[in-house]
Amino acid sequence: MTISYNWLKQFINLPWDAEKTGELLTDLGLEVEGIEDFASVKGGLKGVVVGHVLECTQHTNADRLKVTKVDVGTGEPIQIVCGAPNVAVGQKVPVATVGTTLYDEEGKPWQINKGKIRGEVSEGMICAEDELGIGKSHEGIMVLDAKLKPGTTLAEVLKIENDKIFEIGLTPNRSDAMSHWGVARDLKAGLLHKEISAKLNTPSTSSFRVDNRTLKIPVKVENQKLAPRYCGITISNIKVGDSPAWLQNRLKSIGLSPINNIVDVTNYVLHELGQPLHAFDAAKIAGNTVNVKTLPSGTKFTTLDGVERELHEEDLMICDAEKPMCFAGVFGGINSGVSDTTTSIFLESAYFNPVSIRKTAKRHSLSTDASFRFERGIDPNITDYALRYASILILQVAGGEITSDLVDIYPKKIEDHQVFLNYEKANALIGEEIPKETIKDILTSLEMKITNVTETGLGMSIPAYRNDVTRDVDVIEEILRVYGYNNIKFTQKLNASISPILPGEDYDVQNKIALQLTGLGFNEMLNNSLTSPKYSELSESLKESYNVTMLNPLSQDLSVMRQSMLFSGLEVIEYNSNRKNNDLKLFEFGKTYHNFLSGRAETKHLSLLITGMKTEGNWATPDTKSNFFFGKGTVSVLMERLGLDNYSEDIIESDIFSEGISFIRNKVTIVEFGIVNKKITKELDVDAEVFYADFNWDTVLKQISTKNFKLKPIAKFQAAQRDFALLLDSSVRFGDLRNAAINTERKFLKSVTLFDVYKGENLPEGKKSYALSFTIQDEEKTLTDKQIDKIMNKLQQKFETDFGAILR
Repeated sequence: MTISYNWLKQFINLPWDAEKTGELLTDLGLEVEGIEDFASVKGGLKGVVVGHVLECTQHTNADRLKVTKVDVGTGEPIQIVCGAPNVAVGQKVPVATVGTTLYDEEGKPWQINKGKIRGEVSEGMICAEDELGIGKSHEGIMVLDAKLKPGTTLAEVLKIENDKIFEIGLTPNRSDAMSHWGVARDLKAGLLHKEISAKLNTPSTSSFRVDNRTLKIPVKVENQKLAPRYCGITISNIKVGDSPAWLQNRLKSIGLSPINNIVDVTNYVLHELGQPLHAFDAAKIAGNTVNVKTLPSGTKFTTLDGVERELHEEDLMICDAEKPMCFAGVFGGINSGVSDTTTSIFLESAYFNPVSIRKTAKRHSLSTDASFRFERGIDPNITDYALRYASILILQVAGGEITSDLVDIYPKKIEDHQVFLNYEKANALIGEEIPKETIKDILTSLEMKITNVTETGLGMSIPAYRNDVTRDVDVIEEILRVYGYNNIKFTQKLNASISPILPGEDYDVQNKIALQLTGLGFNEMLNNSLTSPKYSELSESLKESYNVTMLNPLSQDLSVMRQSMLFSGLEVIEYNSNRKNNDLKLFEFGKTYHNFLSGRAETKHLSLLITGMKTEGNWATPDTKSNFFFGKGTVSVLMERLGLDNYSEDIIESDIFSEGISFIRNKVTIVEFGIVNKKITKELDVDAEVFYADFNWDTVLKQISTKNFKLKPIAKFQAAQRDFALLLDSSVRFGDLRNAAINTERKFLKSVTLFDVYKGENLPEGKKSYALSFTIQDEEKTLTDKQIDKIMNKLQQKFETDFGAILR
């Protein structure tokens, strides 16, 4: 939100400069994120001065150029070559001196330099209106008042306004501060607390009067729940045109472009008082009547941007006798607005239901300054005041006369909130005791009326415009932000309660695995649980009927809860790959969501995604590309870290993976891992091979909870290692061999590893060679060769019987 320093000073006398005022605003909770300079003419006409033309002769080498001598107040006249036909001796003219920066029509800067034009030295430029940015005329140079003194700055002559603009990071709950008046109210409270006299100067409407009643437009509000208050008035015989400079400058200072005097006044009042207004061309109101109501779903309505929209049955509309004219509080219709030919208007000021406005704005993807305020809640008690004030301004800038009574339909007044503040609770929450009189003064400065006082606390009436203050804790927050968070003293000690983390607790396990993964070179990602419904079309395991759909989505791409962790991870890979970051090892803890026939379900997951190079090469070692076995090894390491040993592996039949395996323990699938199908990666514009592991974290936690861990000392006796080279069918997997070996010799066999695989020449077709290494150890004594040979013979027999293995 942008706020003008000069505009604020219309409401309150500020004893400080803009920088110190910005500090106070930040202390009050209206965080000033930046302060920028503004000038009513871009650049502020710095370097442009009044010049007196002393001589003007024809240029010897150009028929259309003149050589002038100009006094610019520096003592010595300067020579300027000028091409304007109206330049003459004795004139007072604007001169842009050497070094001055001017701006073209597109706002691009250009600098005045000393140079030669057709052989004659030129030390500046005598300017036309358009060259200075103060008008559109280029027929000749500007001729100024003859009484002006040479050297006087043109900014002083033209009264160029310089301003400071605050960029305020307003929190959504502070709808009361979405205007210059609202910000000034906070400043008043802040100044009073610092014992600086401050008075709020509100615009007067004492001159408001009805001139005649020649244009009455009856108003009917059919849906008073959605429009609790509605005001309107007619103004006739206006002349639509450009706004005066002061009004244009106010709007320009906060980044708005002036349109015409009527629309400019509505925008001015919006940003000054926080009350949105809308002006209808009275001649376009069919039946000379206004009706505030909802219309049947599917009704066609074309908005001001030329887009035809279908109405929802809950959209509140401003209608005439035949058609809708405007989305109430959101956006106008294409045929009802003010144009250059408008001579009479119906001016609307209203308070609309915030929830209704928010739903309409979201439903039709419309966001305006008006809807931004209406959907957060405005002051329902200035609706008529703002209308009278705007009417006065319109008469000032567009002429005309007020031709109807002010219609005010307000059947049920929105009352102020009643809150009781307990002193003891306030002191406990704040952490120190603030004097009771100080609390009263702060609340009074915030326009909160003290209704009763007791020994234990205060009863108060909160203005309706403070819709964020409804509880005692809200009042305490108001006290604190004016009193000053920085004024609360720090305690000398810190009290904390440390709760024990039980073994197998989710947070503890997650933290351990996250540390393990970062140690392996992985980076954690955190993705949005909202995703696009189109992803459910990419796999048969993800059904559209399982989608948990948002009732009020921010966009179509974020309209459902994710059924899989894969696609948000692939979006991260796509984003990084587009920025040449191709070597990725990522992990994420998150949830998936399903809408099953039996009900909705949330499932915790840990996902891993690997793509690109495993390690970057250097002079000593080449690049190492990530592959299937690196990913599988990572999963195995995590399974071991989790204590989930004694698992089996099985091949996955899934259209998500082109090749994949599942890790199964106690007949339950814990992890699925594999190479993501190219059909899916291509759909997300990922060209590289991607390896994906999906841990069912809920299952992991259940398996851990039933796992007993035993501590034992390191064995004192040496382990023995033996190898087998086996000829096997190509379909036999190492995991099956490993599990068979461990089940055969549970007591002494400590580990089985695969250290060589061979396929090719000298082997029968359909065969492969595996070289296995076995670690054998007795923790109580040293094994003899006879004992080791017996174990190896037993393993050999097992492999020959179950897998048809041949010892090579």
